[in-house]
Amino acid sequence: MPRELVVLAVDLGPGVRAGFTTRAGGVSRAPYDALNLGAGVADDPAAVAANRGLVARWAGGPVAYGTQVHGRAVAVVLVPVGAADPLASVGEVDALVGAGPGVAVGVLVADCVPVLLADAQAGLVAAVHAGRRGLVAGVVEAAVEALVDAGADRSRLRAAIGPSIAGPSYEVPAELRDEVAAAVPETAATTSWGTPALDLPAGVAAVLGRVGVDDVQRVGRDTYTDPDLFSFRRDGTTGRFAGVVRAPG
Repeated sequence: MPRELVVLAVDLGPGVRAGFTTRAGGVSRAPYDALNLGAGVADDPAAVAANRGLVARWAGGPVAYGTQVHGRAVAVVLVPVGAADPLASVGEVDALVGAGPGVAVGVLVADCVPVLLADAQAGLVAAVHAGRRGLVAGVVEAAVEALVDAGADRSRLRAAIGPSIAGPSYEVPAELRDEVAAAVPETAATTSWGTPALDLPAGVAAVLGRVGVDDVQRVGRDTYTDPDLFSFRRDGTTGRFAGVVRAPG
C-alpha cells in the first residue's frame, strides 16, 4: 500500500489548487521510491501511472505534463488532459498554461526549479520547468507572456518557486557560472565549501520581478540535501517530483 501523499501546498489565490509533491505517497520501488512521476527514468510505467493518478486525485482532476527539453516553449492547455492516459505528453515544452476551468498542469523536476503561477480572477495558471538552460533561454518570461496573452493581468499574478538544488549545493565550473550569470546575474553563487556555484531559485525570483510578478513565495528546500525529495545530482538514477497547479472551476 502506498504511504500517505505528502504535497507542499502553496496559496496562489481563491479556487487555485497548487503544490509540490515529495517522494512520499506512491508505489514505485527503489531507487524511484515512492512517488516517482517521471515517465522517462526507466521506472515501471504502471507504477508511474498509478502515482500520477494519486496526484490527479489530490489536484481534483487529471494533470497535463509535457516532455521537457530545457527550452522555452509553452503549451496552452484548454481542456483537462491526462484522464485517458496518465503517461501522455502534450509535446516538447518546458512550460504549460492551463487556460480552461479546472485545467491542471504540471512540470517534473529532480534539481531544476519548478515554478507555479496563477491569476485566480482570470482563471489562468501555469507550471514552468526552469533549469539552468531554460532559465537562460527565457522560459520564465515566455510563460508569463503566454499567461498575459491568454488574459492574465501581471499585477494579479502570484507565483511560487518550489524546491530545487540550492546555491550552496550546486557546484559548477567557474566558466559556466559566469556564462549563466551574464544572462541572469542573480544566479552567481558560491557553494558552502567555497567553489563556484549557481543559485537558480534566486535567478528565477529575479526574472519574475523583472517581468512584473511581485507576489512571489518560495519553498526553500534544497533537493540535494533533503532526502524527502528527488535529486538527480545526488543520486543519479532517481525519480521526479512535480509542481502542479489547477485552475479554478
